Amino acid sequence: MSIEPLLKLGIPKGSLEKPTLELFAHAGWSIQNSSRSYFPNIDDPAIRCCLMRPQEMPRYIENGSLDAGITGFDWILENKADLHVVADLVYSKVTRQGTRWVLVVRDDSPVRRPEDLAGKRISTELIGVTRRWFAERGVEVDLEFSWGATEAKVAEGLVDAIVDVTETGSTLRANKLRIVAELLTSRPQLVANHAAWADPARREKLEQIALLLRGALEARGQVGLKLNCPADLLDAVLALLPSLTAPTVANLAAAAHLGGRPWYSVETVIAETTVRDLIPQLIRAGASGIIEYPLNKVI
Repeated sequence: MSIEPLLKLGIPKGSLEKPTLELFAHAGWSIQNSSRSYFPNIDDPAIRCCLMRPQEMPRYIENGSLDAGITGFDWILENKADLHVVADLVYSKVTRQGTRWVLVVRDDSPVRRPEDLAGKRISTELIGVTRRWFAERGVEVDLEFSWGATEAKVAEGLVDAIVDVTETGSTLRANKLRIVAELLTSRPQLVANHAAWADPARREKLEQIALLLRGALEARGQVGLKLNCPADLLDAVLALLPSLTAPTVANLAAAAHLGGRPWYSVETVIAETTVRDLIPQLIRAGASGIIEYPLNKVI
């Protein structure tokens, strides 16, 4: 007899799919999917997953077809969906605040302000948000939906401008494109409809997922470090250690076997990029038995 899952969860299909599955793996859930299936297997009988484009996911969450899902803040605005935000999930290591939707023209364009595009043609996938943004500024433009290769349209002069998503803007600059204005900053979000959030059992499950996903994101770029050092060198070793809070220091039970000097065990969490420079410094300061280990979650 099959058991009805507690939570119907949308997983974003497309560019967010792989990082989302990796994030869930670090959080403790294994999600396996074949190229032909829209319903990935997850090792949690309380959850049923459904692959869906993030552009349309908000409306299926809002109408109750899904209880919750991961989609972009941009697509929530585009669909004007009334949803409960359970957690912000910024995947990018490059831009901790998320991605930006920007108004873009060619480098040689005379356009300097959004008002300069009055009556001009603009291509974008984010039609609704772009229309509202220009309307708020009293600028009438000719908007057309872009099915892809949006940057190429303005680079080749097919349109006067585009509204497209970017992280650092480096790809735009490489294609001789220029940002005129920023419309909004977006980030992936775990969202739920209000009925699911009002239900105690589903809310508890969503809070569990949010807690562990945030912990997995926090662990990115961090490693654990353990070491031993004699008591008289402890202060010098601790002075070298950055930490999320403060290093954990404990007496070593085997101190009597370490030359008669009291020794301590020290454990901390640090940025992975600092380890290669830090370990030689720790050794010079008197540390030994240094162990570096990966982290799945920091909570």
